[in-house]
Amino acid sequence: MSRIENQFTVHFWGVRGSIPCPGPNTVHYGGNTPCVEMQVDGKRLIFDGGTGLHVLGQSLLPKMPIEAHIFFTHSHWDHMQGFPFFTPGFVKGNTFHIYGAIAPDGSTVEQRLNDQMLHPNFPVPLQIMQANLDFYDVIPGQAIRIDDITVETAPLNHPGEAVGYRVNWRGGAAVYITDTEHFADRLDENVLWLARDADILIYDSTYTDEEYHSPTNPKIGWGHSTWQEAVKVAKAANVKTLVIFHHDPAHNDEFLDRVGEEARRKFSGAVMAREGMVLQVPVSVPLSESFPISKFSV
Repeated sequence: MSRIENQFTVHFWGVRGSIPCPGPNTVHYGGNTPCVEMQVDGKRLIFDGGTGLHVLGQSLLPKMPIEAHIFFTHSHWDHMQGFPFFTPGFVKGNTFHIYGAIAPDGSTVEQRLNDQMLHPNFPVPLQIMQANLDFYDVIPGQAIRIDDITVETAPLNHPGEAVGYRVNWRGGAAVYITDTEHFADRLDENVLWLARDADILIYDSTYTDEEYHSPTNPKIGWGHSTWQEAVKVAKAANVKTLVIFHHDPAHNDEFLDRVGEEARRKFSGAVMAREGMVLQVPVSVPLSESFPISKFSV
């Protein structure tokens, strides 16, 4: 078995929330919006299509033809604005399996990707893409099987709804939970369930507690969480590595350095998401074939 086929890695291509923020003050952590790539047993799983997806796409050009699975948490613009600039999607011979939940208005992920590329918003339509695009409707709470990889899903607390994902393979688990807001009186059971005993938890930590509860400009109801709440989840769920993710565009490198220092004092396994960072998920034994929730395969 090759080295790639026997590994589970997590690569960060975009770690910023809301809007891209390139510039001299965001060089270290990066300014691209969310895109996280997991390579699992030689298969490529991509989470969200923010502007980081463009950077990932450029890195894939020498490796074509490409087959990958793209999972969208939701369709707020910072999580899908990179898709029209994903160069491999325009190249015949590539194949992309695209997953997303049906929105509250009844639209599918295919419809929403199509709509953002319609005139007058974009010069060319989705249909100009020459790659084979297969679309799947995700039902939060159902698991997705990709050969021996299991992707578990759960709904998150976000305006317009969002989906959290947990990737399981050979005893290793990496969890992608972004665009979720914590509850004031309890930890979110869906978040805890996804994060249970995870090797890596990527968690929406857009704000600090001070910003979230600011008397002049509070962020309550905006759909995002804090790094302090991330630490609470990581401890309660017995997480090994906590990745502080979805950085606010107003937080420069110096600010995020301070957050990282404070977070590590509270939880030794905390790291700050940074463009280009690659984490390894340890794997050991084959997954059990018993699943607590229903599943579908691709």
